[in-house]
Order: sequence, then C-alpha cells, then structure tokens
Amino acid sequence: MPSVLLWGLIMGRESGMRNLINFAGHHSLPVIGQGSWYMGENPAQRATEVAALQAGLACGLRLIDTAEMYADGAAEQVVGEALQGRRDQALVVSKVYPWNAGEQDAIGACERSLRRLRTDYLDLYLLHWRGNVPLEETIRAMERLQQQGKIRYWGVSNFDTDDMAELWDEAGGAQCATNQVLYHLGSRGIEYDLLPACQQRNLPIMAYCPLAQAGRLRDSLFSDPQLTRLAQQKGISVAQLLLAWVIRQPGVIAIPKASSVAHVQENAAALEVVLTEDDLSLINQRYPAPQHKLPLDVV
Repeated sequence: MPSVLLWGLIMGRESGMRNLINFAGHHSLPVIGQGSWYMGENPAQRATEVAALQAGLACGLRLIDTAEMYADGAAEQVVGEALQGRRDQALVVSKVYPWNAGEQDAIGACERSLRRLRTDYLDLYLLHWRGNVPLEETIRAMERLQQQGKIRYWGVSNFDTDDMAELWDEAGGAQCATNQVLYHLGSRGIEYDLLPACQQRNLPIMAYCPLAQAGRLRDSLFSDPQLTRLAQQKGISVAQLLLAWVIRQPGVIAIPKASSVAHVQENAAALEVVLTEDDLSLINQRYPAPQHKLPLDVV
C-alpha cells in the first residue's frame, strides 16, 4: 500500500538526515520540501521564484508542492519552468479543485496541470479539499489517472478525522498516500486525534504553512521572546526552529514556501537541527499540545 510505503520511507535516515528513500523512484528525499503558494502572482518575481525552486533542488529539497488553484495555474507554470532539465530530480505534487474531482472532470484538470508543469506525470495528486463530489467517484478518477500513467500516487488535503474515516471506508480509500493539512507550532490541533489516527494507519502527514505563512500567528511566533532566545542559544533562526519542531513528529513532511535562494537554503539547513527534550519541554510550556478535539485549522 502506498501509505505504508511512504511511512517506511519517511522514517528512514541517511547521513543523519530525515529522508524519504526510494519513493516513486526517488532517493534521499528530505522531509522538508518546497511549497509554491503565492508564486506566479507577480510576473516580476518569476525569475526569483524559479531560482529559489532550483536552489531548493540543489539543496536536496526535491518534493515540490503546487496546485491548480495557486495563482490560477501560474504557480504550476513557475514550477514547470524550474523543472526544465531537472524533472528527474523532483517529486512533484499538485492538487485538484474539489469541483474538478469527478470521474471525468479530474482527467481534464490533471491534463491541464501537466501542461502547465511541462511534464507527462505527477508523482502525487491530491484532492485540495472535500467538496460535493462523492469520495467514491474521486477515488475512481484517481485510479483511472494512475492507470493512464498520469499520476503515480494520490492523496487528500484538508481532511479532518471524520473525513479520513469515511475515505478509509470507501473501496480503494486505503490507497490514499498522504493527507496535507495546516500544521505549525501555533496550530497543533491535529495532534489530538488526526495525527495519531494517521500514524496508526501509517499515513504520512504533509504540513503546509509550517512557518505559519498566511496565518494570523506568524508575527507572534517570529517575535516570541522565548522562541527567539532558544533559537539564538542554538545558533539558528526562528524559522529553522519552527521547521525542526514540525518534522520532529514521525511521518510528517513540511512544505514551506521559499521565495529566495537564501530562504530555501535556510530551510534546508533546518534538516540538521536537533531539538533536545529540554528544548521541546520549553516549547510545550509556551505552546501546549491540545487537550481536546479542535476543528481542523485551514487557511
């Protein structure tokens, strides 16, 4: 099963680095990847965005996440440009609108994404969030895309615990390879039930906005005096501290967006950060884990 395969790969280690190994033919894939939300919105930034993605690939951050929603497909075009001559270095993830996730519409949506990305297949294709199309129909669409060779694996995004339970009950639902959800230090709700449920099923979590990008808590996290002091003591940035905290969890992949070469290099260096039990205790005191069920946080 893809989820079991992915789980075992995420738990692998190579040269002290947390890696995905041999997933869809890819080797030494770190559990920090690259996001592309907000890319493609400003044509003047395109060259900088392409350079950042390519720098990430050079750093080994081979998972690149995008979606047909981002900048109405322009983010996929940026990713596609960055991948020219480098496609075999990357594990490419894109997402389909829920209203395009029907058995017929998904085929066209995927083909449009492939054209924008200038590739003939996706490594992973996700339902962006749950809509009105029945899950069984979306699963059939994903299976058909797999049969056609257009995608290797499929998964979901923004699914809460009940949504995942329904998915797993559907025929073929156990083939879901990941659930991409919001997860960062200021949004720990998934730790109460969703994350344990996925861990029990050996289903990896892909954490979007791990640095609270686009969230209301970003400024407070980055200006928090305790986090700032801890980062300074460890000789790292607050961003690196936050990323290291996210990937401390077994089976969690972080996909921060980096819009500059310097930023993506900083993200890559977070793979080497080790948080001690004392570090985690201090962080937990400041930002405690949830003690009850919380609605899934979405931005």
